[in-house]
Amino acid sequence: MLFPLRRGTGDPTQHWEGERGGAGPVWRGQLTPDGPATIRMHALGPSASGGIDVRAWGPGADWSLAHARELLGLDDDGWPAFDALLAGLAAQGDPAAAALQRLRRRRPGLRLLRTGIVLEFAVAAVLEQKVTGVEARRSWRQLIRAHGAEAPGPAPAGMRILPAAETWRSIPDHEWHRAGATPARRDTIRRVAAVAPALQRTIAVGRHAGADERLVAGFRSIPGLGGWTLAEIVQRAHGDPDTVSAGDYHLAHGVTHWFTGKRGDDAEMMRLLEPYRGHRQRVVRYIEGSGVETPRYGARMTIEDHRER
Repeated sequence: MLFPLRRGTGDPTQHWEGERGGAGPVWRGQLTPDGPATIRMHALGPSASGGIDVRAWGPGADWSLAHARELLGLDDDGWPAFDALLAGLAAQGDPAAAALQRLRRRRPGLRLLRTGIVLEFAVAAVLEQKVTGVEARRSWRQLIRAHGAEAPGPAPAGMRILPAAETWRSIPDHEWHRAGATPARRDTIRRVAAVAPALQRTIAVGRHAGADERLVAGFRSIPGLGGWTLAEIVQRAHGDPDTVSAGDYHLAHGVTHWFTGKRGDDAEMMRLLEPYRGHRQRVVRYIEGSGVETPRYGARMTIEDHRER
């Protein structure tokens, strides 16, 4: 359930003992409102049925332990309402709802996590704007390794903590360039870092952050933060169960193909998801985890290297 937080296999803020879905502990370095922390989570049985051993170190350890249930998605109480919605639609003869019910039975332990930390996902989402995942992860790794502090406690070697807001604002231009981050993304991250305390206070809105008009307007008033970036932030930092990342390079094709067998655009995706309003991100998570491959046509996106320009 923590896999959406990982920015590639070389993410210096995460360490997984074993492969994805394995039984080993998961380590995470995080910059909490109380300071840096390392948190270690280890499921004691299949699908965490035997409980989860959670330990933390550093100035933010108490905060991390207090918010561990949210991080693991164990506070998400919206699943009964989602199940009732699926049952009602399936009873009306909706084949997609019936298929989603089958996916639910296969993956009953799916949760929507909520980190409660806005800056981390604002930075990550901005770095991912209009570039390939390979480029974004390379920039993430390089900037955090260079400017993030060492993770506290007995963290695995090489683990780092997200740099503080003032650090993001002080990184020299040439280091952004060396990390492959374009000036537009660099400037957006600096603007986000300048208002980081205000963005962090939006956590109080709760899980349905994307439905709060004032929150949405506040985020989008920052030049460089559009609808896709906001969706990526509120899905992970706030745990929003409804907001969908419209504008993603592949998402609309995948979702529409799952529903119809054909590729489609954002408008078609949102039309197909409309019956599930309030739970659209839950639907997307099940579709993404269904194992269905979406046929891709045309040229692949070019991986550009901005570092030598």
